Amino acid sequence: MADTLRKDGVMALRLWPPLAPLVLAVAALVFGLDQTHKWWMLHVFVIGERGDVHVLPFLDVVLVWNRGISYGLFPSHDQAPVIAVGLAVCAGLWLWACRTSRSLVASAIALIIGGALSNILDRLAWGAVADFFHFHVGKFSWYVFNLADVAVVAGVALLLYDSLAFRPPSGATEKPDLGREQPL
Repeated sequence: MADTLRKDGVMALRLWPPLAPLVLAVAALVFGLDQTHKWWMLHVFVIGERGDVHVLPFLDVVLVWNRGISYGLFPSHDQAPVIAVGLAVCAGLWLWACRTSRSLVASAIALIIGGALSNILDRLAWGAVADFFHFHVGKFSWYVFNLADVAVVAGVALLLYDSLAFRPPSGATEKPDLGREQPL
């Protein structure tokens, strides 16, 4: 556990726990891949001028500027509230990552942080998030998304998997490792 018990009996949170390098590396990888892909799509492939590209009967590559939150809900030209909430969520996720001793949980959190920060950068730079992948079957159309969104969904799926696969046995209580207790 990343927490330690101080001499006065108060729990201290380490902001640079043992798994911090893993969290930073995975988050940076997601951020870098997504930003590189967006740059390539916008400036090399020039999807904005090219228009929709039909890749498979159920997949198109398109350009959609998402000014809303998830699934384009509540679109706004004022991105400041969404950016502020996104940064606060990332800070909370970092604190969660600081408390975990499980690599799977740390990696899942890192996927979410990297994807969120990449979309936040889009909002700062463009006033919207660039989305490219559009899945559809017949008249059913899934929302348009990007690699950062894939990372966020994968991170959430891994957290769900971890919460279901690594539960303590029924009736057992899992006590957190609080470090070595000091006499008062």
